Amino acid sequence: MTGKTPADLARALFAPRSVALIGASSNPAKNAARPLRYLRKHGFKGRIFPINPSVDKIDGMQCYARLADVPEVAEHAFVMVGADRVADALQDCARAGVTCATILSDGFSEAGSEGQALQAGLARAASGVRLMGPNSIGVIDTDGFTCSANATLEMDALPRGGYGVISQSGSMIGALLSQGAARGIGFSSLVSVGNEADLTVGEVGALMLDDPRCTAVLLFLEAIRDRHALAEFARRADAVGKPVLAYKLGRSKAGQELAATHTGALAGDDATADALLSHLGIARVRILETLFEAPPLFFGSGPATGQRVAVVTTTGGGGAMVVDALASNDLEMAPELPEVQRILAAHGVNSGGAGLIDLTLAGTRPDLVRGVLDALIASDEVDAIAMVIGSSSQFHPELAVAPLRGFTAAAKPIGIYLVPAAEDSRRMLTEEGLAVFRTAESCAEGLRARLTRQSPKAEVSHDADLADAVHAALDAAEGTTLDEIASRGICDLLGINGPNGSCATTSDEARAIYQSLGGPVALKIVSPDIPHKSDQGGLILGLDDSEDVADGFKQLMQSQAEAYPDAALRGVLVQAMSQGIAEALVGYRCDPSMGPMVVLGAGGVLAELLEDTTMRVAPVDLQTARDMLDEVQFLKVARGFRGKAKGDLEALAEAIVAVSRLAHCEHVAEAEINPLLIAEEGQDVLALDALVVAQANPRAQAAPLKKRVV
Repeated sequence: MTGKTPADLARALFAPRSVALIGASSNPAKNAARPLRYLRKHGFKGRIFPINPSVDKIDGMQCYARLADVPEVAEHAFVMVGADRVADALQDCARAGVTCATILSDGFSEAGSEGQALQAGLARAASGVRLMGPNSIGVIDTDGFTCSANATLEMDALPRGGYGVISQSGSMIGALLSQGAARGIGFSSLVSVGNEADLTVGEVGALMLDDPRCTAVLLFLEAIRDRHALAEFARRADAVGKPVLAYKLGRSKAGQELAATHTGALAGDDATADALLSHLGIARVRILETLFEAPPLFFGSGPATGQRVAVVTTTGGGGAMVVDALASNDLEMAPELPEVQRILAAHGVNSGGAGLIDLTLAGTRPDLVRGVLDALIASDEVDAIAMVIGSSSQFHPELAVAPLRGFTAAAKPIGIYLVPAAEDSRRMLTEEGLAVFRTAESCAEGLRARLTRQSPKAEVSHDADLADAVHAALDAAEGTTLDEIASRGICDLLGINGPNGSCATTSDEARAIYQSLGGPVALKIVSPDIPHKSDQGGLILGLDDSEDVADGFKQLMQSQAEAYPDAALRGVLVQAMSQGIAEALVGYRCDPSMGPMVVLGAGGVLAELLEDTTMRVAPVDLQTARDMLDEVQFLKVARGFRGKAKGDLEALAEAIVAVSRLAHCEHVAEAEINPLLIAEEGQDVLALDALVVAQANPRAQAAPLKKRVV
């Protein structure tokens, strides 16, 4: 695509002047017959060139044996041949000057090593032609370019509107299109990106942002292949005020495995995906309906300052359902407001208190409803509103909808839950631009997504000095897994202190180190091959006698040599025992698909048992680290639990920031301080144990480091 601009690509992708259908079929029962039928059915105004050497005409339209026979340049090609013939088709596209090609064919990276090898050769064959897919069911633009084999296009009319959809699952663009149509929700374009051999979710999203019809972008994700392009797109979307919402598969291990099988890419750990999407300001939802019902919540209102929701209802049962759903989404009920009580009393309504504003039959009176909503919007104690409407929405839609007109661009998000099947009310509210939900659960989740969504984090400049120092330390170490002494050296570079101690290579040295420390000590085997000392018998605690220390040294060296005969035993660390308020785990890992992450959790032997952790994209600032402290339940013991002394949580936050700076060091794969001892307030934290694992790639031949975007 030499010399072509993003605008050229966008036109070729969404509104080409001509399209070649390579492998078009004359058999109406075959998938390869559908694109021609759908392009004509939905009024594509450009030229269509079916390519098939076996037939002269398809449905009365001239068919060409080769792309080279077409009398003009086709801007877009839809490739529908077998996987083994796709590369040849792309070479034809390159010679013919095609701008972009969408590949329906499957049998590539999702089909194992042989398919991966085939996919790797596609870009070379394309020679600059931009590729969508393979394994893409096509592109749908609701202004008439329906270049897809998705059977949903059998519908008579496409629902036009402002939502752009990007899906890694081909069938889901049809599902979203049909479900949106049933709700009166319209779309600008829908794209199946397939395996993303070339064009990725982020790149396609960036093209959608330039479409004036597009007001929001909805993502259906199975994996994240190019986080850098996704980050660039998310930041641009935020800058132009177009929200991005995502439904991502892989919340369970089974889901992760299925997603990987389907796409041929790593789905990634679900918590890692959560952290990345949140970091980029992409609102993740877990209910599919929320994906297309919630976008109006993001229009008009400014940034959320809290998570307090006022529930206004005309039905007690429906209101209670929303209250329950809000609690399940960790949202708070807004407090009872005197001004609202005054308005209700003036209309002879007793709301019942307890945070639920129950209007009952008065819920169809516009003056009352508007007065209550205006008071809630004006209050600093309310961040969002859930409006629950009962049977009036089904039997008196005009009365139910009338009070809500005019709140489309309200200063605070309003989610509307229609309890009955009230299609007329739903249609009218949707036409007003309001967020309408079919279930209490999707309403609550939509509000959670809106209230917890933050703008994308700013880019972080590269810390070259730290990177150089850490890389030098890694180069000095042997192998990829560092022993504790070398790992502690990395902690020193990060400014995280540990207890006093030294490595002994003889029992006499161990005795002397103990005597210099003057108190109870721990003995730890020092070996890169025995990283988990407490699980592998490489740890003795609480020794307070010089002879016991000497004997302990001999015991560890002998037992570990017998248990792990191939391990490199470099000695025994004699370390002063320390007391504190609590123990935490602070870890770092560079996820292959999601990028660098910092993790905080309960420490010591409880780390894996409790699974009480939180995660962020690294590096983080101090305020983000403080927010992480609030998300780990175990750390309540360090906040003066039951009158006990408080721990130095500020020092813990600073340690999180320090560990997160390993994101500047491309050759660090993982690092963990566990336990990190939290001393009393004002007395710092101590790294009682540390482990650093380097990337397996040769460190000395690394490429120069650049500013890390994500």
